Amino acid sequence: MGRIIAVANQKGGVGKTTTAINLSASLAAAEIPVLLVDCDPQSNSTSGLGFAKDPDRVSTYHVLMGLASAREAMLRVDPDGLFVIPAHKNLIGANIELVSQERREFRLREGLETVRPEFEFIILDCPPALDLLTLNALVAADSVLIPMQPEYFALEGVSELMDTMERVRQSFNPDLTVEGVVLTMYDERTNLAQQVAGELKKFFGDRLLRTSIPRNVRLAEAPSHGKPVLMYDVHSRGAECYIRLAKEIMSRLPSRQRPTRAEQMMTESQPEPETEALGTTD
Repeated sequence: MGRIIAVANQKGGVGKTTTAINLSASLAAAEIPVLLVDCDPQSNSTSGLGFAKDPDRVSTYHVLMGLASAREAMLRVDPDGLFVIPAHKNLIGANIELVSQERREFRLREGLETVRPEFEFIILDCPPALDLLTLNALVAADSVLIPMQPEYFALEGVSELMDTMERVRQSFNPDLTVEGVVLTMYDERTNLAQQVAGELKKFFGDRLLRTSIPRNVRLAEAPSHGKPVLMYDVHSRGAECYIRLAKEIMSRLPSRQRPTRAEQMMTESQPEPETEALGTTD
């Protein structure tokens, strides 16, 4: 049974979509079947994987509204083993249309049940809001991966997300956990970044992931080419860091769930750069 990870933070511009795309691609490159579900009406995960906006295409909206199955919505992308359920701006309407529906919070969970056994990981790219779309993702998920920039406004956003997660646990999904917090656009040479990282370490402990994602030109360029950074420039700092992030997340799985081939391939990947280099750009 695949592990469902929601990539969530209601603050915009913290690297949710970048993380969802590149974590999914890094896992798939290790020969792990991965499904990326675009839950954001902005549909940046969809376009970031090379699919133009198409209102006639079966999308997350149709899955949520019970108009199509997840299998009907899935599209195959590179690298091999990666699939995506695309989104479209009509997904905005689901927030209104679902209000009057029964079991509205469980629509995504129920929609993914038929395909979940086929994937090791299902990654949910959430919108930058605590709305019904994000709620559906949190109810469907086993855990939440929280990308955040090392700045103090981001700390406030995380506290609100944690409150929301606690309410979801109490009402809908008691097993929901924090997969981890990953620092994005990170430059450890700045005092602010170090201070925020310290505060997060106090709050989250070992749930603050060791891997951080630096500002990186290749990461910014890759979506305009419709590719994950791994397919755009495998030797870039951004690609190296997302490979390490995928390795770290897999290492947290119980050994009976851990993909042996994936661990082997990740171990054979390029050596980790020196810590002080993480804040540099290509």
